[in-house]
Amino acid sequence: MKRSRPNSAFPLRLSTALAPAAALLTLAAAINAPTPARADELRGFKRIQLHDQFWSEGASYGDLNNDGINDVIAGPWWWEGPDFTKRHEFYPATNTFSLKLGPMTSVQVPGFEGGLGVKNTYSDNFFVWVYDFNHDGWNDILVVGFPGESTAWYENPKGRGGHWVRHQIFDETDNESPTFADLTGDGKPELVCITKGRYGYASPDWSDPAKPWVFHAISPDNHYGNFTHGMGVGDVNGDGRPDLLEKNGWWEQPASLAGDPLWKFHPWPFGNGGAQMYAYDVNGDGLPDIITSLTAHGFGLSWFEQYRENGEIKFKEHLIMGKTPAENPYGVKFSEPHAIDLVDIDGDGLKDIVVGKRFWSHGRTQDPERNNSALLYWFQLVRGPNHTAEFIPHLIDNDSGVGTQVVAGDINGDGLPDVVVANKKGAFVFLQEKRTVSHEEWLKAQPKLVTPAPETK
Repeated sequence: MKRSRPNSAFPLRLSTALAPAAALLTLAAAINAPTPARADELRGFKRIQLHDQFWSEGASYGDLNNDGINDVIAGPWWWEGPDFTKRHEFYPATNTFSLKLGPMTSVQVPGFEGGLGVKNTYSDNFFVWVYDFNHDGWNDILVVGFPGESTAWYENPKGRGGHWVRHQIFDETDNESPTFADLTGDGKPELVCITKGRYGYASPDWSDPAKPWVFHAISPDNHYGNFTHGMGVGDVNGDGRPDLLEKNGWWEQPASLAGDPLWKFHPWPFGNGGAQMYAYDVNGDGLPDIITSLTAHGFGLSWFEQYRENGEIKFKEHLIMGKTPAENPYGVKFSEPHAIDLVDIDGDGLKDIVVGKRFWSHGRTQDPERNNSALLYWFQLVRGPNHTAEFIPHLIDNDSGVGTQVVAGDINGDGLPDVVVANKKGAFVFLQEKRTVSHEEWLKAQPKLVTPAPETK
């Protein structure tokens, strides 16, 4: 789906099909209208491009210089908030590639070959998280590299210059959606991933987190590959213990983790392997549902409604976005939804989906619609009567997309969630803004229904 870039930081509307405009407007307003008190509040995003080079597929944020203001991390650099103009290198940024400009002329371009080049390459930085590992009061940086390779955290030098000390803590992090989350419920995060054919988690000795971390397998060796797609953490059965989600089902955490027992597997098809997966009560019926993209290098975004039948947990799929515009009531579709975050963008107490197209996952000559606009969206969760729900798409940007990671949260401290991404187009920060407009202008800016809602599978 090709789109021109909006002239304003507030994208006013999605393209709408033919049809009687008045009828569409009335129907969309009736379905989409929030509470009257919020009807004149229009949200958009200020786009900040940090650079146009390819250094990483992940980016994040956190306060790295202890000034109380969040900074942004992407690739070998971090940028000081709040304006993100001053850049610091925390590990060597030495990679370059040769770009041929003519029969006899070429130039060396910083970074890995991505959007500035023509060949397909991959970076050595796929995910990044911020955490104070050594409890010295200064945030450190955890970097997961190319799938199947090592993971390390970089020790904050507490304001001193130079590169940060690298601590390699895990030799092989597999899966294209690993996460750093509290899976065990002990209040501290673990590296949740696949390694050497098994699902599990790596945890440090918190008295010396620079030592190699210990892996705890939760599955048998099922020969899961380095490039397995789709994984997440969430409490599926409501017992208060996080479970592990994957494309083929979910692994139930036992009452005790003593002795590293294998977890019980509950098979269920959640697509072909997409991005990060989430357990969240979408429709407000008290049961956690599953949110996931269906294929990382194809099409599809769904939520799977949990229901109980004779005490057994089952799911019913609700397609949010498919392969064609007709599969989304607002006509939205894009390929390669390779990264998802879940956050309350609009402050209504419900978590929304942030997702986009991974740009040139495998270069310019592979994957469906690889050269289409690199779209970035948030899908607004709206609950209806009788435990129904829908996700309404809002365009954030049409020339950035996502990498293997997209992170949403309040970066600049104004109470509004923002978004940060990095990929083969560069690194970007999108700061959410809101302004007061007339009710008519607000209505004009809302996404327009163009098709009937897709049927539930």
